[in-house]
Amino acid sequence: MNETGRKNIIECENLVKIYKTKDLEVLALQGLELTVQEGELTAIIGNSGSGKSTFLNMIGGLDRPSAGRLIVDGKDLFKLSEQELVEYKRTTVGFVWQNNARNLIPYLSAWQNIQMPMLFDKLTPGGGEKLKLSTNRKERALQLLELVGMSHRKDSKLSQLSGGEQQRIAIALALANNPRLLLADEPTGSVDLKTANYILDVFRELNRELGTTIVIVTHDRMLSKKVERVVAIRDGKTSSEFIVKSSIKDIASLSDVDGITTQDEFVVLDRAGRVQIPRELLDRLELGGNKVRMEWKDGSIVISAPETAAVAAAQGAEK
Repeated sequence: MNETGRKNIIECENLVKIYKTKDLEVLALQGLELTVQEGELTAIIGNSGSGKSTFLNMIGGLDRPSAGRLIVDGKDLFKLSEQELVEYKRTTVGFVWQNNARNLIPYLSAWQNIQMPMLFDKLTPGGGEKLKLSTNRKERALQLLELVGMSHRKDSKLSQLSGGEQQRIAIALALANNPRLLLADEPTGSVDLKTANYILDVFRELNRELGTTIVIVTHDRMLSKKVERVVAIRDGKTSSEFIVKSSIKDIASLSDVDGITTQDEFVVLDRAGRVQIPRELLDRLELGGNKVRMEWKDGSIVISAPETAAVAAAQGAEK
């Protein structure tokens, strides 16, 4: 339980993932630390190779961590057997991929696609206070299509749908078994801005209506500005968080032309008290080496470039 009174559905401590080949070892996650609260809508951003998709695969049960601690919905993912991991993926998490061909079976209609995962599990009502999902497979599929605004396309197949329509049906599919956690990997990566905004609105509505915890990985900083909490990952570590300003009442109502900053950025301290300084800020210091000056001044910690002579003396002493 955290300070808000809500449980942490994801608890990640010092998470490490190493990929090994015959000639190469890649450190994809380097001590990542992150918590996500139950019922939260969180976006994770980062450049290509930052480790954000690797992290999503870890919490989705698609890949095993190398070291650290990873608890999702009370389950220790390091200790799950292969059979328990299959059950975890069927009942705890739902996945939405960027590639819709990976989400949907092309020769089935929209409602038939959504029925598919229901064949493997006993259905529970679920669905939060405003929506009670049916335990009848077809009724449930049609309910979910209605929820994502696609009931009018229930009989359409993959080739008859636009990219945005396919993605909305993929979201409904991921919700078929009422998962505790919905994961989306670049869900707006192959659609235009208008469609991307609509898809984000769908995620917000699902979060509000069903209370489902949603984690979205995206490289789109403009899109992430419309989410209340954003976690930035750099070089396999949690670097900073963007939290919506308390003065903003409804982030969903803001448009891209409003021209206002919706979030405050906070650098994240790890358990050892270390921080990752964003590259764009370091570049402005115009450092000549790898040393900075840190001091306490007027109630703040100030990081600045050291004098050239002091740096030269320090470097000479190291030789």
